[in-house]
This record gives sequence, C-alpha cells and structure tokens, in this order.
Amino acid sequence: MIRKLSILDRSRTREGHPAAQALRDTVELARAAERLGYHRFWVSEHHGVPGVAGSAPAVLAAAVAGATRRIRVGTGGVMLPNHQPLVVAEQFGVLESLFPGRIDMGLGRSVGFTGGIRRALGRDTRDADRFEEQLAELLGWLDGTQQAHPEVHARPAEGLRIPAYVLATGEGAGIAARAGLPLVVGDLRSRERVKEAVERYRAQFRPSRYGSEPYVMVSGTVAVAQTTQAARRILLPEAWSLAYSRTRGSFPPLRPAREVEALDMTPKERELYERGLDGHVHGTEEQVAAQLAEVAEATGADELLVTTSTYDRTALLDSFERLARVAGLTGP
Repeated sequence: MIRKLSILDRSRTREGHPAAQALRDTVELARAAERLGYHRFWVSEHHGVPGVAGSAPAVLAAAVAGATRRIRVGTGGVMLPNHQPLVVAEQFGVLESLFPGRIDMGLGRSVGFTGGIRRALGRDTRDADRFEEQLAELLGWLDGTQQAHPEVHARPAEGLRIPAYVLATGEGAGIAARAGLPLVVGDLRSRERVKEAVERYRAQFRPSRYGSEPYVMVSGTVAVAQTTQAARRILLPEAWSLAYSRTRGSFPPLRPAREVEALDMTPKERELYERGLDGHVHGTEEQVAAQLAEVAEATGADELLVTTSTYDRTALLDSFERLARVAGLTGP
C-alpha cells in the first residue's frame, strides 16, 4: 500500500452551480484533506474550459494555503509553456514567502485546450517543445544561476527552496530524470504505460541539488464507497463529461449520476462513456486496498496523487475519508 496520499483537485464545475462555487468547494476540500491527514493538496490550470473553474493556479493555491495550516499546497500543475519562467518564479516566490515550507511547484508542458485558447494565450503547440529549456530557466531564477538576463533577479524567489515536480506527458519522464526532479505520472487506467515511464525515469535519473534519488508520484482517479456499485456511480459524471467533450468538442460541467444513467447515448457516446469508466481504482475499502497494493507493487511509487472529481460532494468527501482509512492516515 502507498502510505503517502495527496489530492489534486481540478475545481470542476457542476451543472446548476456557478464557477465561484467550484472554487469555494476546492478550498473546503483542502480543509477536509488537512483534517484527514493527506500529505499535500494541489490545484490545476485550465484556460477557457466551461467545466473547469481553476484557471489561475497560483492565485487559487494562495487561497488554499490561507485557509489551511499544515498541509502542503501546490500546483498540478502550472503549464509552463503558457508563461514566462520569470513570472512563474515570482509567483511562487510570493507564495513561499507567505507560507514558508508548505509550497510545491508542480509543472507541466501542456498548452491550451483548443486552437482558439492557444491563440488567446499567444502560444501554439510547438511551445510545448521548449518545456525543458523553460524548466532550466525557471530553476535558474530560483537559485540565482540563470545567465540569460544577468541584470535581472526574481524577487522574492531567488534563494528560496521551492520543491519542483515534473508532470509527465510524452517526454516528461526523461525531462524529470535529466533535471533530477520528482516525477508525477498518470493515469492509473494505463498501468503498463505508467510502469514503463517510471522505469525509464529511474534508469535515467541524474542526482541534482533538488534530489539525490528518484521520487515517483503516481496519479489517478480513486473512488471508495460502501459498495462497489456506489463507488462506480462516483465515476459516472466525469466519464460522461469526457465522452461529451470527445464527441461535441466542449468540456461540460458535471451532471448528477442519476441524470447520466438516464441519458440516451449514441453508440459512439456509449463507447467513449464506457471506456471512461474502465480501469479506475474503485470499490469498497477492502477492494481498493487490494488494487492499490497492486499499483504499489507494479510501480514502487513513493506517493499517490488522487484526482477524483464527481457531482456529489458528499459522496466525494466520503470517498476521501474511506481512502484515508485504507491508507492508515491518522490526521494532522
């Protein structure tokens, strides 16, 4: 069993609820995560997506950190190709200065969700290819070694120790290994691909000032309930939202499970919907414990980052409480 558990919340919007409620829900979930003994709580970055309210992760991380006392807070992640590394360094320098010893800097290489969003951001898909270069520049702003702009310093970030993590997409595992940084890899539906990425990362890892040994966080959806069927129902809103986005080009807010179950789907929608339900860790506490033991055996992961979203917030909190029991978390 992976004993160190964390949460990544994407501030998913829900049908009938404003985006502001999704952001408040994120902050409330962070308080619950701290009470339950989760190690860290991360927020995400999405631009122009109707179903996601979290567009400014550094701002949201500040709200989360201000509402909690001990849990580590960070991003999963800031999409570095969308930003200038200096600005990212400054943002995290402010966060670390306000909440010393609690801030994580999770970094990804994705660009905007659609062509229109990428144009609005002033980016295109080729910018993702500069991620490794941007990562090196960002780390240089933090430790004072960057030479591209010798007359400029990142205030108040320079000299602060802010842990950085690389989210693996495509070449992310190799980039994390070459930089000597921890790796975040998912999702658990593709167990063999995750295992291969972890093995490649460990084989290529170069010790650095940021870490002497590889560190692996595996991420994915985990749903725990009193029965297997109840756990599966937690998964339904997200599975339908994904199927909808892939057939209609728009990522919608989450709908209640009972509405999803009553939908008339086209054959293509049904296929994508069922595929979206496959492979997730879900079930009773005993079933989930067994599944996570298999994940731990296959990956040797140091930490599990749970990414579950659903419409029913009560069921979601109950799932996190049950998962905390499975992992033997004892609270703060």
